[in-house]
Amino acid sequence: MGVVLICACLLQVLLPLGAPRVEAQPASPARALDAALQDYAYRALARPHTGIVYDATVPANLTGIAASALRLRSGSLRRRGLAAYFEFAMPTGVLVQPHVERVVLVYHNLGNWSGYYYPLPGYTYLAPVLGLMVYDAANLSAVGLPDLTIVASGRPILVNFRNVRAVPPGGPAPRCVWFDLDGVPQFRDLEATNVCSTYRRGHFSIVVNSSEIAPAPAPAPSGTASPPTPTAGGRAKGNSNAWKIGVSVVGGTIALGLLASIMLCCVRHKREKKLEAMERNAEVGETLRMAQIGRSQAPVASGTRTQPVIESEYVA
Repeated sequence: MGVVLICACLLQVLLPLGAPRVEAQPASPARALDAALQDYAYRALARPHTGIVYDATVPANLTGIAASALRLRSGSLRRRGLAAYFEFAMPTGVLVQPHVERVVLVYHNLGNWSGYYYPLPGYTYLAPVLGLMVYDAANLSAVGLPDLTIVASGRPILVNFRNVRAVPPGGPAPRCVWFDLDGVPQFRDLEATNVCSTYRRGHFSIVVNSSEIAPAPAPAPSGTASPPTPTAGGRAKGNSNAWKIGVSVVGGTIALGLLASIMLCCVRHKREKKLEAMERNAEVGETLRMAQIGRSQAPVASGTRTQPVIESEYVA
């Protein structure tokens, strides 16, 4: 019985190692791009000065996308605002949540990649998608940082778009679109010509309902590969799944070894039960007398024999 309990304990401990793991849902292309651009922007901050804009260098497979970084004090941003950070104008009263001493504002311009990372069926982009993301500036060598929230407590943040495509006469009115971190779009009216407003960070553009106009052909991006996702060391990782295959092989080997151990335990258990049964039967049977034969002891049957009967005794 003890062998069975030991096998059961081994099964509970080792079997999860060979079971397939449930992988987390992969990040969307837009969120992977945010993480990559944060890494490239932070690399540009080698020896940063507060209030100076540093342009990031992106890899060749992201040609057409621009990113920049600007380090500021949270208190200065709240008290003074930011008159012009590319197309963004931030008024006074902008709060950072959760509060940190310094922040890095990372600017995105997705250019002709806008429709790839932020597809919007039924609408045509009149301007590229612009992004404004906020991160903690405490560690400028970190990657994969969580983004911070900014809230304009008074006047809204204005986005003044440049090089906006014109809508044909008689066409529908253009509208602003804001994408949250999940990529969900929200439409709003323009504040002024080519100007949108927001109270939070995110990605923004100007679009028009394409079902009411003949859309112009959009420029094709230079490639369709998704951006590499930065690792903790600041390097981009590929799409290799070698480590997953290795884990599966090791898990399968452990599972096979576990099954073999369980089968061996069962065979030993049956053998022990059989020996116990034989010993019990020997104890309840007839006891044989032991006799010395040569140099060893051996059981000897009883000397009682069937008594002979004379044939004449049967004659009456």
